[in-house]
Amino acid sequence: MHHPLDDTTLDQLFREARSHNGWLEQDVTDEQLQQLYALMKWGPTAANAQPARIVFIKGAEAKERLKPCLAEGNVEKAMSAPVVAIIGMDLEFYEKLPKLFPHTDARAWYVGKPEAIHDAAFRNSSLQGAYLMMAARALGLDCGPMSGFDADCINRTFFPDGKVKVNFICAIGHGDPSKLFERLPRLEFEEACRIE
Repeated sequence: MHHPLDDTTLDQLFREARSHNGWLEQDVTDEQLQQLYALMKWGPTAANAQPARIVFIKGAEAKERLKPCLAEGNVEKAMSAPVVAIIGMDLEFYEKLPKLFPHTDARAWYVGKPEAIHDAAFRNSSLQGAYLMMAARALGLDCGPMSGFDADCINRTFFPDGKVKVNFICAIGHGDPSKLFERLPRLEFEEACRIE
């Protein structure tokens, strides 16, 4: 039943997609964000754990709360974007495993094991953040992922109960092509891969 995607779709998702730094004045609706999540949630995670917790920053007041948490070089990129997604990782994700992975006691794999909890939450929320970006591109949106921020500031401001910690943030909108940097090179297959 599966078939390769056409070149136009592959270009939109990968080859022509860019990390944007500037944005057109075009809204991203709540419905689009709901559609984005409806796609990204199907991406695989270990034991179906789904540890990502996302805060979509849209309003002016929320952006002002985010602003002091940003590295100077990311302020304009984030403040001018229609939406900034904070991709967090739920450090109590295992409490939902009886629902999400019911055929075994997967919760017991993590209870009282902080290193295992952190590793699984970080790895799988990173995957989900990548699914978020691919879902956004599939819906005709552009992304500008960022790691330049004060994590403690974001955690205090948006996750004050301490159960969720920020992984990374990603601006979402309709990118302004005039503000793109020159395309950077990628490693060739032989530089990054081997087949054994």
